Amino acid sequence: MGRIAITDGMDPSAVNRLRDAGHDVVEQHYTEAELVNGAISDFDAIVVRSATKLTSEILSNENKLSFIGRAGVGVDNIDIETASSLGIVVCNTPQSSTNSVVELTVGHLLASCRHITRGDRGLREGLWEKKQLKGTELSGKRLGLIGFGRIAQGVASVALAMGMECHAFDPYIPATIAKKFDCTMHEDVDSLFRLCTHISIHCNLTEETYHLVNSRRIEMMPTSAPNGVSCGNHIVNCARGGIVDELAVLNALESGDLTSVALDVFEVEPAIDNPLVHHPHFHGTPHIGASTLEAQTRIGEEMVTLLLDHFAGKKPHSALN
Repeated sequence: MGRIAITDGMDPSAVNRLRDAGHDVVEQHYTEAELVNGAISDFDAIVVRSATKLTSEILSNENKLSFIGRAGVGVDNIDIETASSLGIVVCNTPQSSTNSVVELTVGHLLASCRHITRGDRGLREGLWEKKQLKGTELSGKRLGLIGFGRIAQGVASVALAMGMECHAFDPYIPATIAKKFDCTMHEDVDSLFRLCTHISIHCNLTEETYHLVNSRRIEMMPTSAPNGVSCGNHIVNCARGGIVDELAVLNALESGDLTSVALDVFEVEPAIDNPLVHHPHFHGTPHIGASTLEAQTRIGEEMVTLLLDHFAGKKPHSALN
């Protein structure tokens, strides 16, 4: 049996399943200083979400860790190279939150074009901006997907059903996959920005993708649909913070080069003091892409399976190293 640290919360039924299986489970969040000073040295496994950062310094402390579980998809908060060198298996739950993130992305796309958040803010301030808030439809517009994994494929399916034309850039996905979703695959990301009025981000944060959305690419974006409708240009990011250059986006909103931006993730979280959140053409959510009852239940169930397989000497199905 193992001793398991759950630092950022997990579905209670999943925690109970681990305890019923005989594991010692500790639910507690640790600060960076506590982690550096060896707070997890007595644990065999640790389960984190995005709040806990497992750096090389933390993992290199003398410890018993043999398993790191990321309750979610992105693993940029885990130093996988160091973990691998220490023989620590790293797993995520790549499928469990897909539908939830797809729905939030589509929600942000709709809110961008129909002024849902601005209309709500106005009503709360006693304004009736019926004439000022004329929006545009998603139907007939070009959607550019940066990354074409499970979530982007789900967004494409919904977007196509709503009448959008879908384009994607992903150097790791074959064009044959895109064809199955009636989506045009591009050879470079710049051509996506030149063609699409709506951009949605679905890639990991890496050195290559850091500030991938910048002022140069925003300036490439058209503001009219193929049918001539002046729909403006819109960016949505429900993937990882840091892919969007938030200062560049703010400047583009203020200059009028960008019509709207919607973010669920930020380079620095919590984004309480971020000046972008005060711009009238920005709307956002506090990193809630996977925050549905259904997703958290599925994530918990998948994480239990990964942990039980690991402690039984089996290779977990989503092992990343």
